[in-house]
Order: sequence, then C-alpha cells, then structure tokens
Amino acid sequence: MRLLIVEDEARLAENIARSLRETAAYAVDVAADGEAGLNAIESNPYDAVILDLMLPKLDGMQVLERVRQSGRRTPILVLTARDDKESVIALLNAGADDYLTKPFDLGELLARAKALVRRGKGQASAALTIDDLQVNTADRTVSRNGRAITLTAMEYRVLEYLAHRPGAVVSKKELLEHLYDYNWEKFSNVIEVYISGLRRKLDDGSSRKLIHTLRNQGYVLRA
Repeated sequence: MRLLIVEDEARLAENIARSLRETAAYAVDVAADGEAGLNAIESNPYDAVILDLMLPKLDGMQVLERVRQSGRRTPILVLTARDDKESVIALLNAGADDYLTKPFDLGELLARAKALVRRGKGQASAALTIDDLQVNTADRTVSRNGRAITLTAMEYRVLEYLAHRPGAVVSKKELLEHLYDYNWEKFSNVIEVYISGLRRKLDDGSSRKLIHTLRNQGYVLRA
C-alpha cells in the first residue's frame, strides 16, 4: 500500500512515515505544504492520505475540498489541533473520512490509517481470507490451510495488495504504483520476481494455485 503524508512539521512527518514503513510495510511519500500535497494526490493513486489541517500555501481544508470536488475518493485522515464540535462537523462535511486531534498517540494514528486502507478496499476486518489462505494485515502473518508461511517484506506487500482485491485483475503498473514511493524506478521486472516467490511459497504442498497470470493484463488472486 502507498500513503501520502501532508505535514509541514518535518520531524513529525518523518516519525509518522518511518512508523508506517516499519510497522505496516507501506510505501510512504511526504509533502511539506498543501500545494505539493494536492499535486501529489492528483498525480498518484494513493491508498490513503494523512493530511494536516494547518499547512502553508494551501491549508488542509482547501486541499480536502479540492480533492473531493475532483471526484477522488481516496481515504483521508485529517490531523487537527481543534476538536470542537463545529470544526469536526466541518471536516466531515468536507469529505474527511477520519480525524485525530494533536497531540495524538502514534499507535492510534497507525491503527486508524490501517483501518482507512482496509475500508477503502472494502474490507472491514484485518483478517483477509481467500479460499484456504489467510492474510492478517494487523500483524502481517500469512498462513494457508493452517500452515504458517514466511514471506519477505516485499512479497508480503504484493500479497496484501492482491488480497485486498480478490478476483480482480491487477496490472504490473498498478502494483508498482501502490507498492513504491516517488523514488522508485518503475521500469523493472521486480514484480515478476516477487510473484514467482509468492507462488512457490503459497502453493507448496497444495494442488490448487492461488495466483494466476493473465497474459498482457496482470495477476489475479483466486482459488
């Protein structure tokens, strides 16, 4: 999954980004002002956005309103120093999916961000089940028919993205856009390498293949 943090406090932004990368294995981009954040949202298919309300150039409310006016439904968690009822109502009416008041607990922010990603993919639970495969997005564990499966960090990220879209064809381009941040060179066969590793580990001891390739289209996770 790929998230964007729009926050002008550099140390706070980096702490949030590092926690998301380390505890949730998300790819994370950071924008330091509202204008840069809006440009990033308009240019990239983020799975969720963490948006500070008090920003230079464009404030968070302006960013939020423009994103929703454009028709984008990207889940957005707003960080605000105001928790009065009128401010909260204004945020929700403008299209915020959730909010946290500063100062906040980093663990709570991470839990809310994960929940937003799940809801954005139409999944209410942290446990994803496809046939006899179980993917727990809370603790990043994977098992098949009760057999625990050890994956590399990137193998897990590929599998989690596919598991959020069971039965849907996911292109290589879509995987690259959602699994890597700005700095990644997107012209590579790295996805094929991860898919190959996943197939070997997931299908070990099972006659039913779970990851299927549709030529010139992409990959689909299904029984």
